[in-house]
Parts: sequence; C-alpha cells; structure tokens
Amino acid sequence: MTAATARVRLSIVDNLRSTCYTVNLSTPSTTLLPPITSADPPGPSASDAIRLVRNHSLATLVQNELERLILSGELPPGVKLGEEDVALRLSVSRGPVREAFRALDQIGLVRIEKNRGVSVRTISVAEADEIYELRAGLDELIGRLAASRITRDQILGLRSLIKGMEQAAAARDVDAYTPLNFEFHDLLASITGNRTLVATYRRLVKELHLFRRETLALGRDSFPISVREHRQIVDALARGDGDEAGRLLYAHAIDSQDRLHRIVSGPAPRAAPAGRTVAAARARRSRVAAGK
Repeated sequence: MTAATARVRLSIVDNLRSTCYTVNLSTPSTTLLPPITSADPPGPSASDAIRLVRNHSLATLVQNELERLILSGELPPGVKLGEEDVALRLSVSRGPVREAFRALDQIGLVRIEKNRGVSVRTISVAEADEIYELRAGLDELIGRLAASRITRDQILGLRSLIKGMEQAAAARDVDAYTPLNFEFHDLLASITGNRTLVATYRRLVKELHLFRRETLALGRDSFPISVREHRQIVDALARGDGDEAGRLLYAHAIDSQDRLHRIVSGPAPRAAPAGRTVAAARARRSRVAAGK
C-alpha cells in the first residue's frame, strides 16, 4: 500500500440494507463512487473496515458495491458495465471484477452477452409478471408462517418501519420509501425462520426492484395504497391471523403487479408482449403526449 491513497466507500449489501465502510485504497482521482465529504455521517471504525477487507474477497466487495449501485438506481437498466473501467475506478484488478459480474449474472441483476459485454439487466413486463406471480405465492406463505412465529418486539419493529414509510410517502420520497419497504418485507420473510424461502424471496425482490420504484414514482395513488396495505398486514399478524395475513400479502403483490400494468398502459398480464419494458412504455407515452 503506497502513501498516495484516497478514501473509497465500499458497501456490503446485507438483506437489502447497505452498510457503508471507508477504507484506504490506492485509487485514481476519478472514481465510480461519490466522493466522501466532511458532511458524510460517521461510519464504522477503522478496525471495522480492516475486518471487512479481511473477511470478504475483493470480488465480493466489488459485487456488493455494484449491487448497491444497481438497487439504488445509480446504475439504471441497460447501462453498460466495462470490466476495465470498473477495475480502474475501484482500484482492483480485472479478475475480481470478472468474478463479480458472473455472480451478479447468476442472481439476475446483470446480463453477460457474448460480443456485447455486461449490462444492467432490463426486465420485460412479461418477465416481471412471472416474478410477481411467484412472489405472490411466497408472500402468502410468509404471512401464514409469520403469524404463528412473530414476537411482540418484531411487531413493534414492523410498526416503526411503517411510521418511517408514512413520512416518506407524505413527502413522495421514493428514495426514502424504497429501502424501508425492502426492510419491511425482508423482516417478514426472516421471521419465518425458513432460510431457503428467505434466499429465494430476496432474489425475487431484487429482480423486481426497478419495477417497484417505477410503480411508486409514477403511480399517483401508489404511496397511500402501499402504506395502508402494510398497516393491514401488521394488524393481521398482531392478531395471529395467518389466513388473513397470507391473503393480504398475496393481494399486496398482485395489486403491485396491477399498478405496474396501469402505469405502462399495457394489456392484461397474460397478453403482455415479451419484449416490452417499462422504459419503452414511458417513452411511447411521452411521444403521444408531445403529439408525435
């Protein structure tokens, strides 16, 4: 490690929540990550950062940072990811970047195409429909299992998250609302104690992330509806009513799917063209509005 070093933020994405660490790495002046300023909130200690580097391979650190950028929307669907560029900007060799790309491809966040390179995955509406259907079934199971296993402290934790969601909804702040929504559903899945279910559920949620952001950002009624549905789910869990909690969670997923179709002005889910994306639908609506 040379004396000429700069601080770089590396994030570990844990259960859809990002923990930011500051570590010293030799790095060029231009970085993929936002610069760290004195206004940044204090993070973990230097010993935490050292432990982070020791306990995670460079490939894992690169994967987690790219995953954070994708889930936050900083790397939007369709954007190209150059192996050499990412390696240079994160001051690592190309090997860990290549490994990170393969791992992200396996969990459905990027696509690796021969002769075309790596890009952030763009999911068609038809693909989203399939994921929503599977997620709805898992949500129903989560509700039934969680109702019999949830503790009083966990109910209080869910209600606290809803309070934060209400504040974000009132401000129509998608960036504040989205991580709280993630945390709410991830906590519900974790309460089941079923690790296989949790792992499968987390992958589905990540794949649907960008669609979910658009339904909240573009649907004028999405915020109050979403908050109300979350509150009803917790009320059912507090009563220990697994049937009702499962029904509400299933309906919550299907309602989100329906809102997606209303926003993109698409046909019924089963008739959705395989190649149609939310971004393409928005562009078409813009052209129509402009009289083109």
